[in-house]
Amino acid sequence: MAIQTTSNLSNSIRVQYIEDYLEAAMAERVYDQIALPVGKDMAELKRGSSVQVDFLSDMSPGVTAISETTDITPQTLRDATASITPTSRGEALQASELLMIQAYTNYGKKMYEKVGKNMMESIDLLACAAATQGSLVNRVAARASLDAGTSGHKASDSVFSEAQSELLSLKVPGFKVEGGQVWAAIMHPYVFHDIREGGNVDSIGLYQDQGIHLNWELGKIGNFRLVVSPWAKVFGGAGDDNTSNAATTLADAADALDTTILVSSASNLSSGLWLTIGTEETANTHYSTNERVKYVSASGTIITIVGEGPNGGLRFDHASGVAVRNADSVYTIVFGGPGSLAKLYATEVGEFGQTVGPDRSGLLDQFVSLGWKFYGGYGRMSESYVLRGEYSCSREA
Repeated sequence: MAIQTTSNLSNSIRVQYIEDYLEAAMAERVYDQIALPVGKDMAELKRGSSVQVDFLSDMSPGVTAISETTDITPQTLRDATASITPTSRGEALQASELLMIQAYTNYGKKMYEKVGKNMMESIDLLACAAATQGSLVNRVAARASLDAGTSGHKASDSVFSEAQSELLSLKVPGFKVEGGQVWAAIMHPYVFHDIREGGNVDSIGLYQDQGIHLNWELGKIGNFRLVVSPWAKVFGGAGDDNTSNAATTLADAADALDTTILVSSASNLSSGLWLTIGTEETANTHYSTNERVKYVSASGTIITIVGEGPNGGLRFDHASGVAVRNADSVYTIVFGGPGSLAKLYATEVGEFGQTVGPDRSGLLDQFVSLGWKFYGGYGRMSESYVLRGEYSCSREA
């Protein structure tokens, strides 16, 4: 007698949830928007340990009249190279068959959503690192000195005029539109708030275009389209120390979804808008599991917090001894156009990665695994193609 089982209908189980994976994987691709594949056959480019791009210098303008008796001297071009080194990324979840049967949270569906979201965030972090660690940066003070209480340290409409002048001077190509070109300006919602509420934009919103304030219809300034996303890079706690400075550590490990943390000292933790858990990001350092939480209350050194986790707690696990600080955060605006970043990927797994599974393992097939994998990378082909601004934020003043 033929029996229908999950083994001979494994593809149906996969198809049932693949849209959940793709929906989550495509939900927020922030810095990937300014990346284009390296302009050759990707199937060939993937074969090397790195991809090298060659640049030739321009010729000097001709300013000398041609001689009637002496031949001209040919010019010599200079060359330079840049490279992208691909890497591999992948994560997975594993559950017992009994959990899949009994879970009230529809765990099979949730596995696909979580794996897709994890893939999106992990891959876009590669693009983020390439976009926000460049040497072309505008800021009025060193990152560690950017102060939320100093108005001149905030972003305003004037930074767009400065950025446009700089990108035009550096001859950075933008997105071609009717009448010219535009660039993207990728920013956090707090930066968008300061821009919308400050200076000339505020006056236009009050007296000419109320939609800027009432409907938040500010989508473009000058030649920049505003890309506002909570996934935009924030260097948490990397700015100026709070007047009531708190610099302590976790006294015990904290787990994802925890709504309380145990710290070594609770002094001044109620001051400031955010507490940053993790290592301070200086210069070109990035820590993907740093997170910011809001202080609610304290009972001795047990701090109740609200965070970005699904339940309002922590998103990530944190080890004992990790730093907890209330210094001002530093917010970024990344100005760029198409091809400001270059990317490459293995054609076998695709541009957005590939799901693996669900696979069953164990002597009784009692374990179900689902994951994703990606082979590729992002890089800055030219330092002049990505301009980064760093600012404080009035919300933290």
